Amino acid sequence: MSYSPTDRLQRQVAELIVIRASGHLADQQRRYPRWELSNTDLQRLLQQGVGGVILLGGSAVELQQRTLMLRRWSDQPLLLCADVEEGVGQRFEGGSWLVPPLALGRLYQSDPQRALDFAERYGRCTGDQARRCGLNWVLGPVCDVNNNPANPVINVRAWGEDAPTAGALAAAFQRGLSRTGVLGCAKHFPGHGDTSSDSHLDLPVLPHSPERLANLELPPFREVIAAGVDSVMTAHLLLPELDQAHPATLSKAVLTNLLRDDLHFGGLVVTDALVMDAITKRHGAAEAAVLAFEAGADLILMPADADAAISGLCEAFSSGRLPEQRLETSLQRRRQALDRIQKPPSPDQPQDTPLPSEAERTLEQELVAACLHLQPSTGIKASQGVNLIRVDGLFPCPVLSGTAPALRLPEGQGFKSLVIHSQGISPWQHQTDAPLALDRLGEGPVLLQLFMRGNPFRGSQDSIEPWSAAVQQLQSLHRLAGLVIYGSPYVWEQLKTVLNPDIPAAYSPGQMPEAQRQVLTTLLNHSHTTTGNADFTD
Repeated sequence: MSYSPTDRLQRQVAELIVIRASGHLADQQRRYPRWELSNTDLQRLLQQGVGGVILLGGSAVELQQRTLMLRRWSDQPLLLCADVEEGVGQRFEGGSWLVPPLALGRLYQSDPQRALDFAERYGRCTGDQARRCGLNWVLGPVCDVNNNPANPVINVRAWGEDAPTAGALAAAFQRGLSRTGVLGCAKHFPGHGDTSSDSHLDLPVLPHSPERLANLELPPFREVIAAGVDSVMTAHLLLPELDQAHPATLSKAVLTNLLRDDLHFGGLVVTDALVMDAITKRHGAAEAAVLAFEAGADLILMPADADAAISGLCEAFSSGRLPEQRLETSLQRRRQALDRIQKPPSPDQPQDTPLPSEAERTLEQELVAACLHLQPSTGIKASQGVNLIRVDGLFPCPVLSGTAPALRLPEGQGFKSLVIHSQGISPWQHQTDAPLALDRLGEGPVLLQLFMRGNPFRGSQDSIEPWSAAVQQLQSLHRLAGLVIYGSPYVWEQLKTVLNPDIPAAYSPGQMPEAQRQVLTTLLNHSHTTTGNADFTD
């Protein structure tokens, strides 16, 4: 088909746009309709030449059908990606949901070779399952160094709390991923680990010098680039020492001078989602896309308005603000990346390997067991008490379905479950020394299970919850039957300082059902024998 010069330009620009879609098939199933386009808009934009889709939600089996649908709507090869930093099951039910990367960063301190082996298997499992579901681009590994425990958005997503750990494990993940024929993505350049604010909500400012960046933030990116990563994702944060006017995503000093020239990266540069508040509070969709491309980005991820972004870029090329050679260079990088992709299984050839395979299921279990920490005790006794569970949110809450072990296993021992969440009744009263309103919780011993980790869009909300005081309150009344922390090691370390040593307790970096099963089976069965290297002394 031949196109006019204007139409040809629009289609070429559209190839560099990545839009958001639900992994569910039907419009009414969309969980986040603010960002996930309708099927009508998806089909229209793909037919107009949009070249990439980022997906979230649904099951792994549904994702297979969804990716086939998207390919049918387009007349060109598509980049189909997802934020599956912790395995396909983190976003798509039925896939393998693996422990957060920071769990292996902690394991690396005591057993580096085992952690490296796990990280490589982690990458291979993620890539294999992504490809079997129709994805060809994994938005990982995270290369941020989480040296700031107060980081509300990176936290356990990082592979380490120091540069050597983060770099070694992220590179091992990338080596495993690259063997599967799926693209990888190092993020968030030049490093989001030392922020105390969330770029989904505002623009973090990092006053670091180039020397500091070279010593702490940049080494993991160097290692993963050397390992052959295909793309790098930008960070929405301001580095005044490099560029006082523009966040990294929109800064030529960061994307061209630092990433291209100094780090010699020749692959695809993709923006973080331009719909995030750090960008939309300051720029419209068209101008943000133009500024990102002007800075050195190749792909524009999740613009607030895809049509406006395409129009803005076309106008910038037509006016000469952006040189046409930059467009051809980015298109060439995209074509080269697509050439490296292993094609997904044919829809006419049913999968012989289930999802997850037996080996992948074994990996899930081994990772949980290797990173589990237990406090010695006699175990949690059966009781008519309260199973008090705190989760980040309930709509949806992937860690706490109706069959979740965190609910069912304690209930089998007589506990009555009560879930605390942001949409529910507050459990707190105003007394700082006795913050829990126990009259609302019920009588008897309390098994306290806290699902807490850094999560986007929550800001500092979690840090103001007085769980140390709550643990002391329950202990003073002899009502704390046990404590389990799922997620953040920083919460575990904080609460251990006030926890009586005879209280049954456990920490699991993973929050998924497999982690719940291993923790509670151990604690409720009065046993401390696990299949991994559980730490009984920390």
